[in-house]
Amino acid sequence: MGQSGPLDSIRVLDLSSVVMGPLGAQILGDLGADVISVEDREGNTNRVMGPGPHPELSGIALNLLRNKRSIGLDLKAPAGRDAFLRLAATCDVVITNLRPAPLARLRLTYDDLRLVRPDIVLCRAHGYSTPSGRADAPAFDDIMQSEGAVGDLFSRMGIDPILFPTLLVDKVAGLTIAYAVLAALVQRAHTGEGQDVEVPMADVTRAFLLVEHGAGAIAVPPQGPAGYERILTRERRPQRTADGLMNLLPYTEAHYDALFRAGGRPDLVGDARFATRSARIANGDGLYREVASVLGQRSTADWLAFCGQHGIPASRSGTLDELVENLPEASHPHAGRYRVIPQPVRFSSGPTPLRRHAPLVGEHSREVLAEVGYNEAEIDELVAAGVLHA
Repeated sequence: MGQSGPLDSIRVLDLSSVVMGPLGAQILGDLGADVISVEDREGNTNRVMGPGPHPELSGIALNLLRNKRSIGLDLKAPAGRDAFLRLAATCDVVITNLRPAPLARLRLTYDDLRLVRPDIVLCRAHGYSTPSGRADAPAFDDIMQSEGAVGDLFSRMGIDPILFPTLLVDKVAGLTIAYAVLAALVQRAHTGEGQDVEVPMADVTRAFLLVEHGAGAIAVPPQGPAGYERILTRERRPQRTADGLMNLLPYTEAHYDALFRAGGRPDLVGDARFATRSARIANGDGLYREVASVLGQRSTADWLAFCGQHGIPASRSGTLDELVENLPEASHPHAGRYRVIPQPVRFSSGPTPLRRHAPLVGEHSREVLAEVGYNEAEIDELVAAGVLHA
């Protein structure tokens, strides 16, 4: 469908399911890699995560499986494992969310893969690290959010512990998979050596949340509690104007003084509680409440114009429906029209993000095996034996 992108010489074998691994592989596919998704007869779990225009293509799968080819293989069958290894021998990268024990049972560990491709990069993404002793424990986004102190963030705000209403850890882990694989490929380009890369969800969560929430507790001895004070308040949220919802974030004393004057609160101009950055952080609850009371005096359009004049970051509050409605459309050969989530980076020389629509289960089984030397009779035999879904 267009330029293939900066990874057009890279071939990836995606042995993962649900969201985390498939997202990492999708990113590599968007960047031009030839991604081959290995699925069982039932297909990837994300194919049936919510409604969609085709029994094998949920709304989630239409974008998550794009720029991939699909092969259906029974890896527990010796012939299926052999086919996987023949594919792996032609691939630069294998991505999996299988835990160490299942990989060992299938004899698809890093040491096994190196026998067929010495410089291969294996990226294993699962709940816990090998040194933790829990690498074979099951883990899902909900579990990792809870264990990773997401609930504690809400407790510190005086709210009963809840989880972020998004697959936070799965998606951050997917991004981590992508950059970890790229780093391993760069190293391989210099050394000629492959690598066994581990992306533990628990470690991803910790690294993600503690960027700001390590706060004063990072110092030894601690200089303050964990948790970034400015945002641990239930007052940090979209604010009501006279006719809707918006959010603005004055960032300097001049910003706040201008806002308070425009909102009819000259008594707050120069208020010591808000005069310095440290004071504003310490008095975040009160500051957010004062800003909210001011915004109710005028319309969203008035405030956006005001913020534009004074260089104050601001926007109206959007909705999920609006985000979806503004997506470009494409036509899938099996599912019809659908909306494409654009790649979030732009390159001056391409690539065109959508090169392949999300495949059906095993849509490319014959094509992919033919590329690694299987003849038509051999492929037919695998299909007849139930090893290959085509």
